[in-house]
Amino acid sequence: MLIASTLVAGTVAPGDVKIENIAVSESLTGMAGNASEGRKTFANRKLGNCLACHANADLSEQLFHGEVGPSLDGAGARWSEPQLRAIMVNAKAVFSDRTIMPAFYSLEVGENVRKDLIGKTILSAEQIEDLVAYLLTLK
Repeated sequence: MLIASTLVAGTVAPGDVKIENIAVSESLTGMAGNASEGRKTFANRKLGNCLACHANADLSEQLFHGEVGPSLDGAGARWSEPQLRAIMVNAKAVFSDRTIMPAFYSLEVGENVRKDLIGKTILSAEQIEDLVAYLLTLK
């Protein structure tokens, strides 16, 4: 698992992200994400591990798509950019604290966290923006 430990100038810190009306309106980095990098992050089982829970026909060359979460085929048509960003930042704040989807850019990670991971996010702000850009291509 890659842990983001430094912030790029202009990046919104995890504790400063505001989810309002199931959305995070502004980019976390001040820039649009890179969809091709987001596709790589989505497929990388050592980063967000998205395929562990979600099927995605665009990544049919990858093995073992999960069935725990919804298929992300058509995600870009179902959710807006601000909604996708909010889901990626902290799905528990969007759906429910009972969802098993982790908060990828939040310090609110729950109980029994390994001590070396306290105060760190799973993904960086740039990786979140890249994932959002990628998910928007799934129409």
